[in-house]
Amino acid sequence: MSLQDEIIQQLGVKPEIDPEQEIRKRVDFLKEYVRKSGTTGLLIAISGGIDSAVATGLCKKATDELTAETGREYMTLGVFQPYGEQVDISDSYAVAEAFGLKYRVETNIQEAVDEIALEVEHSLKSIGISRHLSRGGKGNVKARTRMVAQYALAFDLNLLVVGTDHASEAITGFFTKWGDGAVDITPLSSLNKRQVRQLAAVIGVPDSVITKAPTAGLWEGQTDEAELGITYDDNSSYLEGKTISDAAREKLEKQFLKTAHKRNPIPGI
Repeated sequence: MSLQDEIIQQLGVKPEIDPEQEIRKRVDFLKEYVRKSGTTGLLIAISGGIDSAVATGLCKKATDELTAETGREYMTLGVFQPYGEQVDISDSYAVAEAFGLKYRVETNIQEAVDEIALEVEHSLKSIGISRHLSRGGKGNVKARTRMVAQYALAFDLNLLVVGTDHASEAITGFFTKWGDGAVDITPLSSLNKRQVRQLAAVIGVPDSVITKAPTAGLWEGQTDEAELGITYDDNSSYLEGKTISDAAREKLEKQFLKTAHKRNPIPGI
């Protein structure tokens, strides 16, 4: 078995999908997990990107159906988490409107992130290292701070935190360990980016969100493809078992092996 076949098998990606069937399967998955968990619904952070938009649509459909079937209200809570001013925050609100979210909150993470960064810089100074926290380091603080706020809300409201990671992020390790990767349930995990777009077109994600450049929003001007040096088109084709250029294949496989620690259980002895 080739490494490509092993990766596809591990991540569970199909070579092609029926979007409506995939939506139904993932909504049922969410409903069953909520029922078994004894929680009152789902919490989804709405970044303004396509992944969180699709996850929002799945969550809202799941909790609406649970409410109709049980006569008890189940909640989908949408959480907006800008760092200071977020230039595309209107897309986050557009997603909430598109899916008719009744419950939504905004938690601005700037003060918390800046305080943590300042404390880290003080700590570095105490051991003779005088510098600002690196851009990547601060980006990780942002991702982890967002999850702290989400879990605080989820605890008090008895909700499950929903993740938006999918196979195209998993293969490259393009998520923050114990940040956006720290969630209760991931309804998109066996889809690649191309397939997420297919679901978006069917479930009702606004066009402005579908067509925008994917970004983790960790610093100004950041985009996924520029940071990774790999297009989502090549990434998705690889996960569908197709042939891509040797350079793109080697880069993807190298990234997969390098980031294994993010996908594996915590080692111990």
